[in-house]
Amino acid sequence: MQMPAVSVVGSPVTALPSQQQIQLILDWAKSCSSKIVCVANVHMLMEARWQPDLDSVLKGADLVTPDGMPLVWMLRLMGAVTQDRLPGLDILTSVCELAQLQGVSVYFLGSEADVLGGMRKRLAQEFPDLSVAGMEPLPFRPLTASEDEELIQRVNDSGAGVVFVALGCPKQEYWMAEHRGRIQAVMVGLGGAFPVYAGIHKRAPRWVRDCGLEWLYRLIQEPRRLWSRYAITIPPFIYLALKQLLVDKRLHPVLSNQSEAK
Repeated sequence: MQMPAVSVVGSPVTALPSQQQIQLILDWAKSCSSKIVCVANVHMLMEARWQPDLDSVLKGADLVTPDGMPLVWMLRLMGAVTQDRLPGLDILTSVCELAQLQGVSVYFLGSEADVLGGMRKRLAQEFPDLSVAGMEPLPFRPLTASEDEELIQRVNDSGAGVVFVALGCPKQEYWMAEHRGRIQAVMVGLGGAFPVYAGIHKRAPRWVRDCGLEWLYRLIQEPRRLWSRYAITIPPFIYLALKQLLVDKRLHPVLSNQSEAK
């Protein structure tokens, strides 16, 4: 299936209703398809402009979901007028809810042991029929070739249809691209969704998320880690988005086919 996408400051973002994207992930998982799902926000799109390797990953991804509201607003203004938001935490919970009904098992890879422990407890409460094929953190250092092969074997032997990967952007995107065709499952990069689901970090209230102010809520929680990131990425994104809307929009088709960027 060819994915409709909108170019947002140079990167393709999938233009499909959120529930349709979720069901695509489950359909791919049932056939053990090796796919890549990137969960995009302002930070990721700006990093893709500055890092050609990340740009290639996004342009070759099977889905690039609109995480932040700025991306949703851009999609709507560029023609995808009914587009809704699909952040990582919603992907996690929606996939798990449907996976337990459709017989798909899931694997959680990355983060830390205490975070995964908290997630396991909550998953057991909210999705008691969910088949968790595996949960394991990864070391901060690169895996050796033999360690990587053993990991691939464990994941494939587990029968998981979906592998949630939490290594942070852009490390998780590079990891998924490197393992496409080797891990026979849908790989979804979830960034910071694991500690939020585990209850270690708080999620912004819905009204804050709907207003596009979740970045500010997160900044208040983690000022040291996020201040420099936001200062570097938000101003150029605003400039490029306005330029695209006011100057470049008439020069390009509103909707493009995501597969053509691969």
